[in-house]
Amino acid sequence: MKPVLDVAIPACAVLLMTVVGLDVSRAELRRVLSRPRLLVAGLVGPLVLLPPIALFVLRLVPMPAEIAAGMLLLAVCPVGGISNVYSYLARAATALSVTLTAASCVAAVVTMPLLTRAFELVLGRPFGFQAPAGTLAAQVLVLLVLPVAIGMTVRARAPGFAARHEAALRRVALSALALLLGFILWSEWKRFVTNFAVTVAASALFVLLAMVAGAVVAQVAGADARERFTLSVEFATRNSAIATVVAITFLGDTRFAVFATTYFFTEAAVAGVAILMFRRSEALV
Repeated sequence: MKPVLDVAIPACAVLLMTVVGLDVSRAELRRVLSRPRLLVAGLVGPLVLLPPIALFVLRLVPMPAEIAAGMLLLAVCPVGGISNVYSYLARAATALSVTLTAASCVAAVVTMPLLTRAFELVLGRPFGFQAPAGTLAAQVLVLLVLPVAIGMTVRARAPGFAARHEAALRRVALSALALLLGFILWSEWKRFVTNFAVTVAASALFVLLAMVAGAVVAQVAGADARERFTLSVEFATRNSAIATVVAITFLGDTRFAVFATTYFFTEAAVAGVAILMFRRSEALV
């Protein structure tokens, strides 16, 4: 199984990040960059607030060591590409979502090793696995930064191709991710069932607290309703694909990926409810 995951999950992550890059145009980028306060809030806010939220959930919800490590790993990951889909379905600030996702992935080369080390200092023990900062940064560069850059380049040089194929590629990438995460659940089914209640509870609590944090930060930054929804989603949506890649690469074991997998499905369920509520509230305005 591991040889399959070693190839399939990185390939899925690369495809997802390429699609994110395909969705970023220079005009949209310039428009978002004209709101530096909002952009900084969306990038720095999760780095400052999500680690304490993860530690709070860890203290509040007792959980096995591998589940706790999986949650901490997810908290240091960049934004997941599916956040763009959530913003699009909600008719929120999609351009802001895409730009923040791309920028978050680029910054992850530095932020993931730093936040991992910060967790180790706060907890006074190893993070849960040994991931050399240089190796982790190189992996994030290959899996996140380069695909986003390739997607943006294709969008700039062949906009017609990007417009025709971006939606189909997104569907393929998200479907592949769902299948792979489902495969991990199947392979770790006994462990998943045993820890189901605690894992879902921790995931749901983390998602909700992250969404509230995002909305508060957006409000302070002077965002409108659409931008507030987008930032709340960006805070809560973590990159399950890269979390799974890192866990399997450095541990050679799918146990640490169980939380990321459960989180993905919990996050999607909560986001779906949030989208419906936001669309209804906008329709009433």
